[in-house]
Amino acid sequence: MDPLDNPYTPNAGATPPVVVGRDDQQRSFDLLLARLEKGRTEQSMIITGLRGVGKTVLLREFHKKAAARKWATIDVEISKHDNDDFRRQLAREFRSALLRISPKARWGDRAKHVAAVIKSFTIAIDPDGRITAGLDTDVAEGVADSGDLVVDLSELLIALGEAAKEHHTGVVLLFDEIQFLAREQLEAVVAAIHKTVQLQLPITMVGAGLPQIAELAGEAKSYAERLFKFPEIGILAKNEAYAALREPATDEGAEFEDGALELAAEVTGRYPYFIQELGYAVWPLASGNRITRSDVANAQQVYEEKLDSSFFRVRLDRATELEQAYLRAMAELGPEPQLAGDVARLLNRSSQQCAPTRSTLIEKGLLYTPSHGYAAFTVPHFDQFMRRSVPDLSVPPVRPRRKRS
Repeated sequence: MDPLDNPYTPNAGATPPVVVGRDDQQRSFDLLLARLEKGRTEQSMIITGLRGVGKTVLLREFHKKAAARKWATIDVEISKHDNDDFRRQLAREFRSALLRISPKARWGDRAKHVAAVIKSFTIAIDPDGRITAGLDTDVAEGVADSGDLVVDLSELLIALGEAAKEHHTGVVLLFDEIQFLAREQLEAVVAAIHKTVQLQLPITMVGAGLPQIAELAGEAKSYAERLFKFPEIGILAKNEAYAALREPATDEGAEFEDGALELAAEVTGRYPYFIQELGYAVWPLASGNRITRSDVANAQQVYEEKLDSSFFRVRLDRATELEQAYLRAMAELGPEPQLAGDVARLLNRSSQQCAPTRSTLIEKGLLYTPSHGYAAFTVPHFDQFMRRSVPDLSVPPVRPRRKRS
């Protein structure tokens, strides 16, 4: 079939033609905004799941929903930054949110106060005022300028929430890759949201991150488990996976045979991103307007080569030789969470010797810890990729420790 008509979208965070299997989360978000509009409280959300299950897609859907209700959104993809960079990132978004809540020509006292607080929030890291250009106000001395991120972010969110309430709207913070927040940054975000809840302000947050974020949030603030819901999203149900493939094809005048859908669900494991990749790979191989089981089988090599060269490879390339060996040893044991001691034995090392390697892989987002002593891949089917790309389990030699002089 004509590649120009290919309806599948295997791109990071790209919204697929049909969003399926996430109705519960979308209903929860609708309820969240509706309750805040009524002046009632509702738990914010942090959506967890492995890579490729559609967390970023959900955030994009939430952005659309918020915009349709005339709410301002603060969209931040978290990366590992120090507190100054984090302040800059937030300040730019808060400035934009303020201008969406109210054009400057219609600012009242509360909106002017927010502008002053944003300036206070950035004064130490932006003395030239480039971040807050156009706000045309003095700093709000003594507010959000303490240097303590927990205190300052709380005061900034409160000011913004009060302005939003006055303008009969609200603000949604959409934080992607939230597991990359440093401990102090996560503590500040959780504390700030807590303050706005106590004051019944129309501000909420939806984060998305890897499965360990629920534990990290609880460690940052003990009340996080009461402040947030932690819905976990994963593979699609079989009928949902079929719909994700069938419906875009039908819209282009094509159809999948039942056997083709069954094999596609098996090959992809019903992971949303993998479904888009396989759909994209099989489309140009099909003749006529009917996609057969044979077409899916023929597309599997193209599909795997594409994943190996991009989705998987960019992650493996971030790992050192020893880290790659650790990942390969985990793959040898299977896709399930693996006990640290079992992986160490395959590498002819002790758990203590492997602990730094394991910790670094967790920091890099390649592994997470579902329970004490265990680690699992954050990327589905990563074990299959490791066995394809590194056929033999090779173990780097243990370098002898230098003797102290």
